[in-house]
Amino acid sequence: MSTTKSVGQTPSTLWTARLRNKFFGGLPPERLLPDKQPAYVASWIYVFGVLTIASLLIIIASGVWLSFEGPLWWHTSNVGHFVNSIHFWSVQLFFFSMAIHLWGKFWMSAWRGGRSRTWMTGVLAFLASIGTAFTGYLVQTNFDSQWIASEAKDGLNSVGIGAWFNVLNVGQALLLHVAALPLIVGLITIIHVLQVRRRGVVPPVGFEDSSGDAA
Repeated sequence: MSTTKSVGQTPSTLWTARLRNKFFGGLPPERLLPDKQPAYVASWIYVFGVLTIASLLIIIASGVWLSFEGPLWWHTSNVGHFVNSIHFWSVQLFFFSMAIHLWGKFWMSAWRGGRSRTWMTGVLAFLASIGTAFTGYLVQTNFDSQWIASEAKDGLNSVGIGAWFNVLNVGQALLLHVAALPLIVGLITIIHVLQVRRRGVVPPVGFEDSSGDAA
């Protein structure tokens, strides 16, 4: 008697089935892409989270453009100056919005209701963004970047990591700024948004959520 299973009879013990059940069990389609939100979401504090993501998209788009054209282009071309300015000011908007969003959620105790992972991914995204911005200053290829690199070199050497991170190496800084760190920030941001979808937006302090548990 043959024990071969048909294609449509895949056992639920397979890792693909377990992964599917785990993902859609916590994130059903109506929660992943909701068409309505609680009334307390209509607050300006939540707008800054959206502004942070929107500015991050502009940063990535303008950064890719700058990377393709190179330093000579953004230092000498009028269009290069414009794109470089868009990249710079979108970074300012990104950190401004993120700081307000982070502090707003801190005073709202956003880790309530099992949302500790949502809070921690937001904090990690902020810390990773600082490193990304720092490497961005190192690849400006101007006097500012040379000064920042020379000062940072001493600081990194003093804590014993200068052998791995050579801030005077423009190629290494460019690789970290363009490839490695943006991927980390983007991945953490996606996880953060999925955590928000899974746990829901944190209600105001003292507000009873839809499950009947205290917020």
